[in-house]
Amino acid sequence: MAHNRQSGIKKPPKISVFGLGKLGLPFAISLASRGFRVIAYDVRQEVLQQLAEGKAPGAEIPIESLLNRSKSRISVAENGEEAVLSSNVSFVVVATPSDEDGKFSTTQVERVMEVIGNALRKKTELHLVVLVSTVEPGTCDTIVKPLLERASGKMCGVDFGLCYNPEFIALGEVVRGLLRPDLVVIGQSDSRSGEILVRIYEKFCENDPQIDRMILRNAELAKISLNVFITLKIAFANNLAALCENMPGGNVDVVSHVLGLDPRIGSGYLTGGLSYGGRCFPRDNRAFSHAAEKLGVDRGLSEAVDKANAANNSRVARKVIECLKGVAYPQIALLGLTYKSATKVVEESAAIIIAKILLERGVKIKSYDPMGMGEAQKVLGDQIQYSRSVEDCLNGSDLCIIATPWKEFRTLQPSLFLREMRRPAILDCWRVLNQAKFVRESRLVYSAVGISKFMQIEDDTNLLPFTKHRRIESLVT
Repeated sequence: MAHNRQSGIKKPPKISVFGLGKLGLPFAISLASRGFRVIAYDVRQEVLQQLAEGKAPGAEIPIESLLNRSKSRISVAENGEEAVLSSNVSFVVVATPSDEDGKFSTTQVERVMEVIGNALRKKTELHLVVLVSTVEPGTCDTIVKPLLERASGKMCGVDFGLCYNPEFIALGEVVRGLLRPDLVVIGQSDSRSGEILVRIYEKFCENDPQIDRMILRNAELAKISLNVFITLKIAFANNLAALCENMPGGNVDVVSHVLGLDPRIGSGYLTGGLSYGGRCFPRDNRAFSHAAEKLGVDRGLSEAVDKANAANNSRVARKVIECLKGVAYPQIALLGLTYKSATKVVEESAAIIIAKILLERGVKIKSYDPMGMGEAQKVLGDQIQYSRSVEDCLNGSDLCIIATPWKEFRTLQPSLFLREMRRPAILDCWRVLNQAKFVRESRLVYSAVGISKFMQIEDDTNLLPFTKHRRIESLVT
């Protein structure tokens, strides 16, 4: 698409960011770090006060260092109108929680757009409004644009612009995902609006990502579709892991490695382990299903993925219960509570879901997570014990479940499990341990999700590093 450089906005633009949550705050700070003048606003006054003081509590590690280097280019607004009047472009990054049907709530989006629209009445120059929050396809055309036009008394595409610009960010890698994105999707109300946003990204990105421009509805659908396709791969990988567990010599890492070599498939999200969780994947899959029903399209595929995801957690929990048969007053050590490593998020975490199933069966649980225990306690309360270290968690336990692939778990040695556990047995859900070392230790029982109960390994330097001839009795039966 040819770019019209007559944007109607001075270069470089001043940018306001509405919503300073887990994505909005890093986004505002990252923009400032790349030389943009940023005006930040949030309804939570304590967040504004902390940012004004040069603090970003709870943010991922790179954020505060970026803020220290760029705080002269970021300021806070007392109200939303001030943020709009002080900027040329407004990014809206507020929460869109899901309801029981899977539909995204636009309540917070509408409140912000009302404020922006009212402020636009006082502006004579062009202003671009960019929605980042995940929404249902059609939201910008049927809710956001009419609301802005009504509140401002102006016409979209003529007096102001509107873009939908979803971020494809993984928690734990927010800064990298913002500054070096794999792709940039721009839904535009008109070509001039899209061009303004392209020029911002040309300066903002440290790399040269693919930038795709399209109508608003296609961009909205592209956002949730990408995540839904990833959940398809995860569900397939977990099903493949289950097959490998029940096949003599089966090894999900070996099989998925082959699949990943085919460029039609790719290796991402084919690991095979526990079910997907977090804030995005489960809700986007449900939203996709809701959108399909609304458009008269069969929703069976996304529902099947959601069902398979839940079934995988139940499958692993059943294996744990089977392993503990005959053990009086069983106690397990649960290493990892978050849905993935390098984050505090426990929302729809497989570890939490499995813990709830085991608690219903009377299993005592000790847990340890490098970052997520505070958040887990909000969900599980005092139903489980929260340990201060891996050693404390293992002490007196009959089975250790490694549920989150934290880096620090990868270096654990057999001697630690032998020393601390009452019954040294391990279920390695992500195969993070040095399998050759643990398999050789006859005094403990090691098993892994996705590995056959009889591990037959060939002496071949081209295979994975844990490959040795050995048959082991697994906990995964």
